[in-house]
Amino acid sequence: MAETAAKADAPIDPIALRRAFGTFVTGVTVITTRDEDGTPRGMTANSFTSVSLDPPLLLVCIAKSASSYQAFTGAGCFAVNILHEGQVGVSATFASKSPDKFQSVTHDHIHTGAPVLTDSLTWFDCTTYNTVDAGDHAVLIGEVRAFGTSPTAPLGFCRGRYASVKDPLPSGWLASHGMIIGYLIEAGDGLLLRSDGKGGWVLPSARRRKADSQLVVEGGEALSLMPEETFLYSVFDVADSDPGYLVYRARLAGEGAGVNLPADLRFFAIDDLPYEAISTHELRSMLRRYLRERQAGRFGIYMDSDDGGRVAMIDGEARAWIQASQDQGQ
Repeated sequence: MAETAAKADAPIDPIALRRAFGTFVTGVTVITTRDEDGTPRGMTANSFTSVSLDPPLLLVCIAKSASSYQAFTGAGCFAVNILHEGQVGVSATFASKSPDKFQSVTHDHIHTGAPVLTDSLTWFDCTTYNTVDAGDHAVLIGEVRAFGTSPTAPLGFCRGRYASVKDPLPSGWLASHGMIIGYLIEAGDGLLLRSDGKGGWVLPSARRRKADSQLVVEGGEALSLMPEETFLYSVFDVADSDPGYLVYRARLAGEGAGVNLPADLRFFAIDDLPYEAISTHELRSMLRRYLRERQAGRFGIYMDSDDGGRVAMIDGEARAWIQASQDQGQ
């Protein structure tokens, strides 16, 4: 039986308890967010765990004494960046009180706007699902909106020290390449955009594309689309990051009559899209191409590539696959 630090009825010694907690081998993460003025904030943490696959949830614990506590609990989004074995220095930097933590790392925004460390072992970009008060910490539960991973070995931590983790890559294991599925949804002369919560606008997104007339966008809102007018439009990466975007163009059934949209969804006039509030140049470029092709009445499909991409134009009217197959067989 393991040695006990105190009798059952004696007060818990916090130092001894911390040492006991520290015998559990963990990975090391850097958790990141942005404060009210958009300044990136981050700290090293190893109190991280997965929670649920459906919905996709994880949690981290934030000390109330942390200087970035208010930023994390008030931002509405955060990222968890799991470090690999070569990032001891990154861990030390984000555990310090340095005012320039982000100067030494490559970071980007992927989905929510929280800084993602692009060189990390694995990252999860999350919106805040719930915050639970827990003693001298807050439990921050996040819903995963995007993630990426790599085949490098993780950085371990145990008994207050970094630990080497033997991590042979299992046969057949590949890095994750999940895609953000976005939609260009028209109704009348308007295009539907979603607020990113920080004054900007993004495409409405869904967890998966289903070949029917109902689309459940992120946030749980079900929209009725015209399936015969839903087509793949663009496939591209954002700043060489995983995931990329898989974008469909679609039209709202009934031209949106009688649809009650949540506060974060809004139709913009096609000729008055808020390009200055679209955060990435890839999305801005795609929207400008969409406007040009819409005016010409002839759409293409864009595929990303190292030399700027390829566009294949679509000619002819859409037909059901069964009918097209029968015509080709004649």
